[in-house]
This record gives sequence, C-alpha cells and structure tokens, in this order.
Amino acid sequence: MKLARTSPDPGPVEIVVSHGTNWLPLNRIPGYAEVSRIADLVEGGDLRALAEAVERHGDDLPPVGFDPATSSPVADRAADIWGAGLNYLRHSEDLAAQQPTSGPGSYLRPGGCLIGNKDHIELPDQSERVTAEAELGLVIGTACKNVKRDEWRSVVAGVTCVLDMTAEDAIRENPRHIPWAKGFDTFCSVGPVLVTLDEFPDGFDTVRISTVLNGETVASATPAAMKYGLGHLVEYFTAGRVLAPGTVLCTGTPGAAVINPGDTVQSVVEGVGTLTHPVR
Repeated sequence: MKLARTSPDPGPVEIVVSHGTNWLPLNRIPGYAEVSRIADLVEGGDLRALAEAVERHGDDLPPVGFDPATSSPVADRAADIWGAGLNYLRHSEDLAAQQPTSGPGSYLRPGGCLIGNKDHIELPDQSERVTAEAELGLVIGTACKNVKRDEWRSVVAGVTCVLDMTAEDAIRENPRHIPWAKGFDTFCSVGPVLVTLDEFPDGFDTVRISTVLNGETVASATPAAMKYGLGHLVEYFTAGRVLAPGTVLCTGTPGAAVINPGDTVQSVVEGVGTLTHPVR
C-alpha cells in the first residue's frame, strides 16, 4: 500500500491512499474522515486496518487525479528528521573522511527545510558548494525506545525517498557544522509516497538508491553496501530516547552530486519512487 499527500492549489493538503492503480482520498474512507497528519495515520505501526478498509470500500469511491510528481512532503513539518552520515563508503570518499566506527554519524534537521516534489531548491548565499544526496528514508510508525536491531520492522510503518542537501564547504571546514549545513530552507525533500513494508517481503538489500544529476546517475548502491544496516540504525536512533510516530530516519547516501543553478537533481529509489527538483 502507498500513502501520499496532495499538493494543494488551492485548498488543504489531504492524504491519499493507493487502490490498485488509482488513488483514493483518505477522508472518504469510513473511520478516517478526521485524519490529516501522517503521524496520526501511522500511529500504532500497523496499517492493516487501513488496507482492509481500502479493500472493502475502494471500489465504491471515485478516485482522485493525484500525481506523485507534484506531491507534498510525506513528512509532517513537525516531525523529527534524523540522518545517518557517511553510511556508505563512496560518500565518505566524496568527503575524504573516514567512516565512523563506534556508530553512524548523525544529525537532526528542522522540518522547516522541507519542500514538495518538483519544488525548487534555493541555493543560499552562505555556501559556495552545495551537494544533493539521494537516500532511503524510514518512517517510524509507533512510539518506540531502545528497539533491538532485529525487531526494527515492528516499529517502522514504511519507507520513502529522501533528497538531502548539504552546504558541503561548511562541513569540510568543520564537521560540527553539519546541522547548520543541512538546515537551510528547501534543503530536504521526503516523498513522493510512503510505501508500507509489506510491499518488500524480501527485504531491502537489492533496492537500488541513486543520486541523478541532469539525467546522469552520479552514484548508486543498495542498502547491502551500508556500513550500518537498517536494523542497526533503528537501534541506534531509538537508544535512550523515544521516537514519535512520523519521525523520519534518513539512512545515508551512496554518493552526492554538486548542484548549481539550472540543474535538475533526482533521488530515485527502486520500488518507491522519484523526487525531482530544479535548482536556482
């Protein structure tokens, strides 16, 4: 099952859910009329009740003309967005840095930097070298703390694509600038859809994640190449703290692309979707 948020023009953002090849408005499904936040929808971590309701009522509801290419962010703006740094060897080589050995690099970014699919990335005056990085994102589905790595699927509602921007010159000067370097307006895209874990019965080791610049693949890899796997990341980020439903865990990039005005950059995750953003 896939979930997404429409891009209003005009009107309120609404959640839509897949039914075969169609998209249905969530608020037309009995029992879900008042749900307007992804966090509220995924809370509890088990979306089987929604899937069953879609099957029962989906054929009786008129579909909406939703296009994921212009979707709003899957993440709520109030959601925490955690990131794992240097989780692929290729990206550590991009930065001429050693991969951390005691746990993944990490940062927390503000929700105010989120943009919808096809929105422009605005390059800030404060940086002369900005990079864009495709990532696989995990969306937490239940309030959780101290999760063991082999139980990670029990607290994750689904996966999504992430495009993560960084003022790379700032972190080359000093790695402690990472939160500042990633928090500029327009510096994060999460979407275009959330795909529930049941769509990946064989796991994620063969799901390819690619950073694409102006139609050319700059870097590409699967989670099998991560230094710290998905279960390890969930264990790490839930250690000693509660993660709320709707929290996004960005799992690292196979490689970054330097972006300039006029470029178009994409995050492509097989079986999930594509984020596409022009740069100015």
